[in-house]
Amino acid sequence: MGIQLSHIHEVQDSCQEKPSRVKALHTKDQWKNQFNACKNSDKLLVIDFTATWCGPCRFMEPILNEFVDKYSDVEFVKVDVDELPDVATEYGVQAMPTFLLLKRGNQVDRVVGASKDDLQEKIEKHRK
Repeated sequence: MGIQLSHIHEVQDSCQEKPSRVKALHTKDQWKNQFNACKNSDKLLVIDFTATWCGPCRFMEPILNEFVDKYSDVEFVKVDVDELPDVATEYGVQAMPTFLLLKRGNQVDRVVGASKDDLQEKIEKHRK
């Protein structure tokens, strides 16, 4: 056919999305380990409470990936409320997306809804 296999790989590589650095937590143990690590660190932890069926959550995903690249001194994780409903209930999450900002295990702020500007403002306020 005349198409070299190496060219197909180049096209595939250029079309694939960059893998997300947002750590997805799927189990209670993963959540507990993350939370305990957060309690022992001065690093800001941003938790994205999300759901696969949530349109605004999907809208925020590329923005969150942008923030991960921009704020390398901040830890970003996401929790699917359908996978870990107890964690969502513990933090009073009632709408998606909800972003919680924690420092040393304590909530320092919250953003409810798909607001890039609000989230960015609060990350910049608390990351120091």
